[in-house]
Amino acid sequence: MTKLDILAIGAHPDDVELSASGTMLKEAAKGKKIGIVDLTQGELGTRGSAELRLEEAEKASKIMGLSARENLGMKDGFFKHEEENLIKIATAIRKYRPEIILANAPMDRHPDHGRAGKLITDACFYSGLIRIETEVDGAAQEAWRPKAIYHYIQDYFIEPDFVVDVSEFKAQKMEAIKAFASQFYSPNSDEPESPIAVKNFFDFIEGRMVNMGRYIGAEYGEGFVKARPLGVDSLLDLY
Repeated sequence: MTKLDILAIGAHPDDVELSASGTMLKEAAKGKKIGIVDLTQGELGTRGSAELRLEEAEKASKIMGLSARENLGMKDGFFKHEEENLIKIATAIRKYRPEIILANAPMDRHPDHGRAGKLITDACFYSGLIRIETEVDGAAQEAWRPKAIYHYIQDYFIEPDFVVDVSEFKAQKMEAIKAFASQFYSPNSDEPESPIAVKNFFDFIEGRMVNMGRYIGAEYGEGFVKARPLGVDSLLDLY
């Protein structure tokens, strides 16, 4: 099994790329192992298809240099906060044993995002309980609880608790996002318009990064919301 430093979990393929891939790319450049778990195949998306989204996710994975990616096959739009889904996520967490989890926004325009954020946070807790038994390929797993959970910011603006400077990785982030070409505006497409399939959507993504970057004096940034208070060794680690 691949031990990851950072595991990003998203309700849909492209959630992570849109909101946190700059941060992931930055950590990968430092030698950290990164991976993504998608809860659903995004089969309710206005454009494209589940099969195409999976192909696009594979392309984005190569651009990002992921060490692992898998899809849990939950029901897009209708997955619930229930034992079966908590166990699925906990099993993935125990499989990859990440130090840090990045999760969907705690609230957002798409109801799946906030629901996933809560589901992922709770699954991190259950993953650490030794009396919950899980297995992969017939082998029992050991309990594992990540050291930290951070929620990335998605469509709705949320005041960040901290911002990561991703200026050097902006271009590569946009390349990873554009791997999901079926989801975005194309003058040659006759598929229906959606909130993310409009001409200026990439301007919105870049504008959000500029907005976040201004908090820390960087050209581009990605903001995150903490799930619990942060711990530091020194005030000098903060700026």
